[in-house]
Formats: sequence, structure tokens, C-alpha cells
Amino acid sequence: MLKGKIATVTVSDVRFPTSLEQHGSDAMHSDPDYSAAYVVIEGDDGLKGYGITFTVGRGTEIVVCAVEALSVLVIGKTLEDIVSDFSGFYRRLTSDSQMRWIGPEKGVIQLATAAILNAIWDMWARAEGKPLWKLLVDMDPKQLIRCIDFRYITDALTEQEALNILEKAKEGKQQREKQMLKEGYPAYTTSCAWLGYSDQQLTQLCSTALTEGWTKFKVKVGADLQDDIRRCSLIRKMIGPENTLMIDANQRWDVAEAISYVTKLAEFRPLWIEEPTCPDDILGHAAISKALAPLGIGVATGEQCHNRVMFKQFLQASALQFVQIDSCRVGSVNENLAIMLMAAKFRVPVCPHAGGVGLCELVQHLILFDYISVSASLDNRMCEYVDHLHEHFKSPTVIRNAHYMPPKDPGFSSEMFDESVQKHQFPHGEVWRSILEKKGS
Repeated sequence: MLKGKIATVTVSDVRFPTSLEQHGSDAMHSDPDYSAAYVVIEGDDGLKGYGITFTVGRGTEIVVCAVEALSVLVIGKTLEDIVSDFSGFYRRLTSDSQMRWIGPEKGVIQLATAAILNAIWDMWARAEGKPLWKLLVDMDPKQLIRCIDFRYITDALTEQEALNILEKAKEGKQQREKQMLKEGYPAYTTSCAWLGYSDQQLTQLCSTALTEGWTKFKVKVGADLQDDIRRCSLIRKMIGPENTLMIDANQRWDVAEAISYVTKLAEFRPLWIEEPTCPDDILGHAAISKALAPLGIGVATGEQCHNRVMFKQFLQASALQFVQIDSCRVGSVNENLAIMLMAAKFRVPVCPHAGGVGLCELVQHLILFDYISVSASLDNRMCEYVDHLHEHFKSPTVIRNAHYMPPKDPGFSSEMFDESVQKHQFPHGEVWRSILEKKGS
């Protein structure tokens, strides 16, 4: 199944009108339409792989163009060609001598890279008949190392150090896998407190979540201090002192403003402030981390961190206390492997970003692998969950008692229903034709 040549790479602009009900709204993204550049790779043997990268509406068409431009580097390769030298293929994809000029390894071109590589990983897991997390868990450490491009990060993590981390984690690995299959991986919810939700909606959703067993809640903040004080007070009273609260500003503030603002929310005892400032400002995050440490508030970031090099610098600068990997922002599984291993070396917990379109479906595989094969720890660790749009996926996430249950179907859980793709294609799908006609009338 690995010898068929990749014959076609197709990509669709798929958008869901989530802005109509303020789902996903935060201090910087007031009207997101959760969207995806959805990639289908097909071999001449009939084997397919499905991949996505996440966007929030306008601009998805640009990612689609980037995927089409990169597809020439994929067509004609066999899956065996790719996975036998995966780090080499990753470098060829991200270092094309002309296309790297519009990156390198950042922005739209990296989002497109993620979509293609996610589809390739899905294809490989399907070929092996395993869910992606199990494919990774069963891999020999040396084979995992061969999937990673260590260029630019060896001053923080060498290949030998990465290998040692994986070898050390072999102890207790089978027991951890059994534990995950039985109990699942701990999750937190962001679904209750989008910035655009009314207090009544927030209260209702929070109450329902508590009855479903949720104990960890995240609140969007940053638009108005007094409004945030009211909302945080409301949620803290509802969830009680024993449950966990996090806050997320989505890059709203300057450094000094972030410190001042979060200090005024400290009475609600948030575990972390997420994305307090520009996602590229490593030294700014370091200053915020240092200032908030006496208050017992950590800094979490990573969902808009371009690549492994930025994560390296965040870790070296002690600029974050929680690493938020994203399955679609950096270069797919390959680059996330490097990030998880660096986080393990620096002893910083990985708490993935999820939500959007398919992010929960994909990132659950990565965090299961991290626990079973890398970190071997659940201390201060959890994975984000957002209860939107799972019904469009053939293998949707399964949450039980506020835990992600390990996927069983082969692949990366990234395949969408054909009907969902067709109805939500922009601008000619049925859903968007109707919306655009109403806007035009």
C-alpha cells in the first residue's frame, strides 16, 4: 500500500457561517467563519489521505492557492518515497528554492504545508490500518527521529537528546496506553464563554457543562476590563473555587497593558493568561511571565506560533509556562514532534490549542502520543475542546467525562463528509449561495 504514486492533490475552500451566532468570537476576531483549506491526496492505487488547515473565513482562498502551488512537489511521489525519508521530504516541501521566499516556514505557505502533510500522515496511518496516535506510539524511536527536521534547533535539542527522551519514556508506556484507552485524556472547554455570548447564554452553557462533568473552563477576555471582571466573576461563582479557570486575550494587549490588565483579574485565580500580546513577541511574553509569576498565573501561547524555531526561543527565554501546539499552524506532525520533544526537555507542559474546524479531531492524536511516548505526565496538562462542527467529520472526537477518548478508526480523523464539503464550499456551495443572495437583496 506504500508503493502507489500520488496521482492527484485537490483542495477545497470550505467555510461554516459561525459568525452568525458569534461562535468563536474573541477580542481580536469578532466575526469568525470557521473555515478550512481541505486537501484530498489520492494515489494511483486508490489510497486516499485527507488533510486540513484551519482559517476563519476571508483569506482561505489564498491558502488554497498555496496548496495548489506546493502540490507539484508531491504529485508523482510514492508514500514509501516520502515516509522512508520524511525529514528530507519535509525539508524539500518547506525549502523549495523559490517558494520559500514567501515564508520561509511561516504564514500562508506554512498553513498550506500543514494541510498537505496532514493528508500524507492520514494516508500513511490508513495504509497501516491504525489511528495516527497508534501509528506514532508503535514507531521505533529512531524512526520517529527520522521524521523531524532538526535544522535550526540543535542548540536547544539534538537528535541524540530527542532519542534519549523517547527511549526513557518506554518505561511504563504500555500501562499509559491502557490508561488512555480506559480513561481518555483530560480536556477543558472553551465553548461556554466566547466574547460575543450574552451573560444568559454563558450561564446556561456553563451550567450544562458542569452537569456533564467539566471541571476546567476558559473565558475569552480583552475587549473591556469591567465587562471581563463581571464575566470572570460570574463564571468563577458558577464553577466554584475548586475548579480550574483560564483566560485568553487572543493577542489584544501591549506588554505593560497585559501585566496591568491581568493583575486586575488575578482575584479570579486563572491558571494562565493565553496569548496576552503579539504572538511573535518572545521577549514581551518573557516579561509578562516574570511579572505574573508572583501571582501564580502562567502564560500560555503557541496557536499562532509559526514554527519550531519560535517555540525553541520561547522555551529558551522562559517566556511561556504552557506550550500550546496546533495541528495546522506549524508543519504538521513532523514539526509538532520537534516541539513536543523540546517541551519535554525544558519540562514545560503541552496543552494543545483546538476547536475550529477539525482541530480537536487532529490534535487529540498528538497529545495522546505526547503522554504515552514523550512526557509520561498529566501534571498541569489538558487539551482544549470546543463543541462545534464535529458532525461534519466521519470520525468525530468522542468526549467522555470531560476526557478525549482515543480514536479507533485508521487515519488522522480528518476526513469530512462529501455532503458537508459540497454544501459549505465557498462561494458556490448551497449554504453560501443562500447567505450571499440574502446579503445582496
